[in-house]
Amino acid sequence: MGDVAKDLTAGTVGGAAQLICGHPFDTIKVKLQSQPAPLPGQPPKFSGAMDAVRQTIAAEGPRGLYKGMGAPLATVAAFNAVLFSARGQMEALLRSEPGTPLTVNQQIIAGAGAGVAVSFMACPTELIKCRLQAQSALAGSGSVAVAVKYGGPMDVARHVLRSGGTRGLFKGLFPTMAREVPGNAAMFGVYEALKQYLAGGQDTSGLGRGSLLVAGGLAGASFWVSVYPTDVIKSVIQVDDYKNPKFSGSIDALRKILASEGVKGLYKGFGPAMARSVPANAACFLAYEVTRSSLG
Repeated sequence: MGDVAKDLTAGTVGGAAQLICGHPFDTIKVKLQSQPAPLPGQPPKFSGAMDAVRQTIAAEGPRGLYKGMGAPLATVAAFNAVLFSARGQMEALLRSEPGTPLTVNQQIIAGAGAGVAVSFMACPTELIKCRLQAQSALAGSGSVAVAVKYGGPMDVARHVLRSGGTRGLFKGLFPTMAREVPGNAAMFGVYEALKQYLAGGQDTSGLGRGSLLVAGGLAGASFWVSVYPTDVIKSVIQVDDYKNPKFSGSIDALRKILASEGVKGLYKGFGPAMARSVPANAACFLAYEVTRSSLG
């Protein structure tokens, strides 16, 4: 197999592992991010992550934690295949000669390039996922966007195309790219730095699975630490109504969130995001490395 095919295959396996481990945490994150600001004197719909879990299971059962998984599951192969193969191609361009390990700075550049490539795939996938996940959080808020009860990912896509056309699927592309480019730069840079630290040098081929889990988990955490407010803005824009939008764009969303909720409004759902990032990305990187190694 060629390097691209190996990266495509290993990225697919890694993405599936990441999604299975992390989706329930992601559901809670989106619910907390997208719940409307409470009226003066009124409590928020969810008091925190555990309250969101309790209400979700009470209203929808355990399956509610996996709502919206169809869209990313259907595209996880393509998404992670593009991410890891784009990173692999960037690595090939940055190497001084074949087989030479990349420096941490070169991995940061490779991660940023991969982030650009996946943004165009991530945006419509995330939009469908977020609108499914946010339905119960937005219920009763008076938003026209949730007057329709979506039957599944394809139903969301049909309604979006009807309301906003093809461009509607790319609502939130700018904040998606503003998340993916620096986020992946940080993640792949931290991953390589930790691997080299644990290996005691640039040759990381002898690292065991435990070390790869630690490096992958902490690398995933670095993604969210570096870009979380951008992810909040992306989520609120993507669940916004098409015909009567609350936000005119990313800057308007930032201003309104700060005005109504302060800086803490940009960190709604941060706990579940961090709780998800460590095990999900540990699983992703380990599955990728093991699969890639087995392919030769």
